[in-house]
Amino acid sequence: MDHQCPALFLSATSSGQGKTTLTAALARHHRNAGRRVRVFKTGPDFLDPMILGRAAGAGTEAEPLDLWMVGEDDCRRALYQAAGEADLILVEGAMGLFDGSPSGADLAETFGLPVAALIDARGMGQTFGALALGLMQYRPGLHFAGIAANRVGSARHAEMIRAGIPAELPYLGALPRLDEAVLPSRHLGLVQAQEIADLEQRLDQLAEHIGTTELAALPKPVRFQAPKGTAPSSTPGVGMPVAETPLAETPLARTPLAKTPIAGTPLAGRRIAIARDAAFSFLYAANLRLLVQLGADLAFFSPLSDEALDPADAIYLPGGYPELHLAQLAANSAIKAALRAHVDAGRPLYAECGGMLYLLEHLSDKQGQSAEMAGLLPGTGRLQPGLAGLGMQALAHPAGELRGHSFHHSTMSTSIAAVQNGIRQHDGQPGEPFYQQGPIRASYLHLYFPSAPAAAAALFLP
Repeated sequence: MDHQCPALFLSATSSGQGKTTLTAALARHHRNAGRRVRVFKTGPDFLDPMILGRAAGAGTEAEPLDLWMVGEDDCRRALYQAAGEADLILVEGAMGLFDGSPSGADLAETFGLPVAALIDARGMGQTFGALALGLMQYRPGLHFAGIAANRVGSARHAEMIRAGIPAELPYLGALPRLDEAVLPSRHLGLVQAQEIADLEQRLDQLAEHIGTTELAALPKPVRFQAPKGTAPSSTPGVGMPVAETPLAETPLARTPLAKTPIAGTPLAGRRIAIARDAAFSFLYAANLRLLVQLGADLAFFSPLSDEALDPADAIYLPGGYPELHLAQLAANSAIKAALRAHVDAGRPLYAECGGMLYLLEHLSDKQGQSAEMAGLLPGTGRLQPGLAGLGMQALAHPAGELRGHSFHHSTMSTSIAAVQNGIRQHDGQPGEPFYQQGPIRASYLHLYFPSAPAAAAALFLP
């Protein structure tokens, strides 16, 4: 049975236009009005979803939607399930509306999501209308709910923008500059939600302002269908036998997601200890749910503050901000000793990005301050002034191709050789190195486990 639910896809002309702020403001506005709001984020992201989840309400997760990384069927399933339990679905885009392949526009058109586009109006008057009209007419297959102006400086500025809006363009209003409510950011994106002491006040203030615009109106319902031949599942990507597509055959820009079916619960009875604190927080909720469905028992620990680590069959060190906590990580010798004992016993340890940097001998921040890390991998890491790695990539495995992304401002030097490289999505060329030393597997890649459940399970097996 199809589900219907009001829905909106929130996009912009580029990054930095205020999409997350707008989406969070809308989510909080409707939550404050008593509606159940489900929020999704297009593409790979850890930081924006933290904010969006808080805006939508306690216990709400902002899951990723991406036609390549998550796959069309799993995106369809997630939207279908959300439509069955929510009063409103909001989907925040990534970068500009037509950027990437697949793009946000591809996602919106695939699922019939009406698009609300945000344009930063600073330094613009009537020209705003020409830019908005071009955006709306660029792809006739898209349904536009309208265009909104952001960071409008005054009532006179709003009048100038309004004067240039063509009659056929649905205009959703002007949002003022709200410097006091802006969401703070740092080198990898927004500051983590738990680090913003007055986040609730900021969200409520944003919601109050958004409530005065046409954007605040509840959008029309959209019909969502379940993937054909698939019973709805609470965990994307599990139990879906699909023919495997060899990774190296073609560039990965639009290749379908290939999965290997799971036989039984390969992680049954295995305890996986997962680092989770302010330094290691880049975790997909879908990854954790999948590990549980595969049979694992999950436990969490803090490399920053815990004084002991209970024995585990495997350890997962996700990405995060170790460079912001060098002294505290260096001082926690108990956890470093526990990690070494785990590895010396031959038990698997899987590390992503910041987790991998923590395994090195030394790590330096942007100011050149260096600290001693766990020393389980030879080499050093150093934060750089700008991006050192960015893009969607896949990792080949006999049990399927794991898909994910790379996004980091650091570089590392090590004497060990990579056992393989990721494959860049846009051109099929070699991407991030993937290292293995003893039971350690490590890479800059952030992998989305439901893209290949059997391969994900193998990361935590001897």
